[in-house]
Amino acid sequence: MSSPSPAASEAPAPAAPSAFGYRDFRLFWFSRLTGSLAVNMTAVAVGWQVYEIARQSHSIKEASLYLGLIGLVQFVTLAGCSLVAGYISDRFDRRWIARGALSVDLLSIGLLFAHARWGDQSLLPIFMAASLLGIGRAFMAPSMQALAPNLVPVTILPSAIAWNSIAWQIAAIGGPAACGYLIAGGAAWVYGTCLALLTVSLTCISFIRPVAQTPRTAGRPLRAILDGLSYIRTNRMVLGAISLDLFAVLLGGATAMLPVYARDILAVGPEGLGNLRAAPAVGAALVALVLTRFTLRNRVGLWMFACVGVYGLATAIFGLSTSYTLSLAMLGVLGAADMISVYVRSSLIQIHTPDDMRGRVASVSTLFISASNELGEFQSGIVARLIGAVPAVVVGGVGAIVVTVLWAMWFPELRKANRLATESSRS
Repeated sequence: MSSPSPAASEAPAPAAPSAFGYRDFRLFWFSRLTGSLAVNMTAVAVGWQVYEIARQSHSIKEASLYLGLIGLVQFVTLAGCSLVAGYISDRFDRRWIARGALSVDLLSIGLLFAHARWGDQSLLPIFMAASLLGIGRAFMAPSMQALAPNLVPVTILPSAIAWNSIAWQIAAIGGPAACGYLIAGGAAWVYGTCLALLTVSLTCISFIRPVAQTPRTAGRPLRAILDGLSYIRTNRMVLGAISLDLFAVLLGGATAMLPVYARDILAVGPEGLGNLRAAPAVGAALVALVLTRFTLRNRVGLWMFACVGVYGLATAIFGLSTSYTLSLAMLGVLGAADMISVYVRSSLIQIHTPDDMRGRVASVSTLFISASNELGEFQSGIVARLIGAVPAVVVGGVGAIVVTVLWAMWFPELRKANRLATESSRS
């Protein structure tokens, strides 16, 4: 049997000033950074490539539908695997699960590279690769999230969480921007770069030493998931927070339509598409930096609802915009507003969920987040096919505002939430 890593066995020792003081966490962080860069670059490239191919023989409305179908195929595979993936991540070595997920990503992006380099204009290989990417994401998310706390002492876990957030924000900003310039030379350039990044990511995760993992008692995963669903249904604070995110993002997501705006409305090409995709992450990153210094102290429920409303309004304005500068600004605003909303919702869910239920509630929440993102793309594609891309984005933004008003009325306990702490946690 492999011995646990020094990071796990030396937990009682004096804590390092940062998670970066631990070798295995540094490897983990670089793996997360390079893997996230590849995922973000691939998302932009796939959207642009699908829309470009579809526009050769279809109208804007018809080509928009294909963008929605990308979200659908990813959601189907991700939803089918995510709950099982969470259970497996608690039962087996998380390093090997992450390595397997990265291998699936390498396979799928290798297929995209081969298609872009030597294939024809068929969309089928792209959708097949997107489906594989959904499987990779389903296993990557729980294994990586659960692995990080095993690599550092609990006393500096907040440092590890902060560094993880930094890695994701760098990837969310830099990945789309880099993709926009690379794809001007052809999609194969993007996918080739992503293959190199994923190879680095897999290499880093392969050098992480065995870690001590808390043994889990055997149980029925379906029963555990049903218990989590039952708890969410009966806890109105948690139910309101999770469902608000689900329906607001499901209706208000404009990301799927960005290739339409970049090519046919704003006429800024693939370079502009990369900047459009990065703009929400820039807004979110700036707000995240502020929140690390200044936390919300009072009326957090009202802050959350106000920011979801701003998210919907910024989406609607973006939908109507024909100015590249205004469009970038609105995407930055909706990213900033969503960051505050996510911050409050996530905190309230953690506070109002008992420790022995947090894992199951988190797995259900992750599935709902996937539903809001990927199904939101599909919904946008369907509506765009019926009424056009611009009306689809505008209607989605208005829909998010309507959801905000309805949830504020239906979940008064969520609206009246005052602090991101309970009396017991402050005592």
